[in-house]
Amino acid sequence: MSEMSDAPGPPRQRGRLIINGWLGEVQGLQTSLTKAQEKLASLDRSSSTGSPVTLGMPIITG
Repeated sequence: MSEMSDAPGPPRQRGRLIINGWLGEVQGLQTSLTKAQEKLASLDRSSSTGSPVTLGMPIITG
């Protein structure tokens, strides 16, 4: 595929993104967003199991 068809965002803005050199930054942000969404989904799955979480004993110094 051409670089233009792989560009993110609305088709009317893709050319501007490539011309201004922002394509890599936009792709990086999309990757970060995707990974954050995956992490949130993972946390939702792990919290829905209902299993207790061991926090340990607090250390009190004084």
